[in-house]
Amino acid sequence: MNEYKISVIEGDGIGPELTEATLKILDAAQQKFGIKLNMIYAEAGDTCNEKRGVPLPEDSVQKIKDSHACLKGPVGETAADVIVKLRLMFDLYANLRPIKTYPAAVSARPDIDMFFVRENTEDVYKGLEYSIDGNTTLCLRVITKGACERIAKRAFEMARLRNGKKKVTAIHKANVMRVTDGLFASVCREVAKQYPDIVFNELYVDAASMRLIKQPQEFDVLCTCNMFGDILSDEAAQLVGGLGMAPGANIGDNFALFEPIHGSAPNRAGKQTANPLSMVLSAKMMLEWLGERYNDDRCLKAAAAIEDAVVKTLKAKSTVPDLGGNKTTLGMAEAIADAIIQDSG
Repeated sequence: MNEYKISVIEGDGIGPELTEATLKILDAAQQKFGIKLNMIYAEAGDTCNEKRGVPLPEDSVQKIKDSHACLKGPVGETAADVIVKLRLMFDLYANLRPIKTYPAAVSARPDIDMFFVRENTEDVYKGLEYSIDGNTTLCLRVITKGACERIAKRAFEMARLRNGKKKVTAIHKANVMRVTDGLFASVCREVAKQYPDIVFNELYVDAASMRLIKQPQEFDVLCTCNMFGDILSDEAAQLVGGLGMAPGANIGDNFALFEPIHGSAPNRAGKQTANPLSMVLSAKMMLEWLGERYNDDRCLKAAAAIEDAVVKTLKAKSTVPDLGGNKTTLGMAEAIADAIIQDSG
């Protein structure tokens, strides 16, 4: 592949600042490794809604369809009309969220390294909510066998690829939601039989939320339904320095979208104080995906170089104040970019 088309959604609040910082680093990766990324900007989110009357215009959807992957900044109040819609539109059924301890970030332990594999297209996030008579409301929770099977297989395959404990923990609440979570749990058990080399266990979601605090080092790959995965991965991010350290990927069979897992933080917009690593590490995941999908070793090397440069920058305290330094968001990105260019590896 000579050139990759990347649709870019800047997002709202701190989104444009994170995007600018991330593109600075991707520019360095392109220069260092000879990759060509053609950035195609697509409008979406609160600002777009105010300007154009819709949060996700059709021309933006078309730009995304015409790209190899999408890199998205955080979106504000219209998030459900943007990211949830895109997940369903492109069948991005696997939401991948690595949670890992990095230098300089305040962490609960130095040995946290877990990976959430969250079903991304079903559950209550389908938005099937109804008001019956003004006093009673109804929310439908959709869980299907097919979706459970493919997310469980993704989790076990991820456990095989990682240098972790080769362990998958299925998280559910089948003791209460016996039909919906009962199906999810039973499918995970059946899929586990296909992976005898991977340790499998189960936790109820309330117990999992407690064990994430008590014994985070025990987890490797966590497989769960949509809403549980959203909540637990945010909780886990706080163990490694907060949401600013947490990247995310939305993966389907034919397309992928990469984004930080946090919101748009409008109170910090324009101040250049936001930690850019959530989006920078999301871009690193994007390069990994492109490298694997298109058998492009340059992208894989660039992804590894970005993470190495992030670690070097954190150790040198060339960071935003949240991480103990005195750099701006863009200044931290420039330090990471310089580390990529200067790396002799």
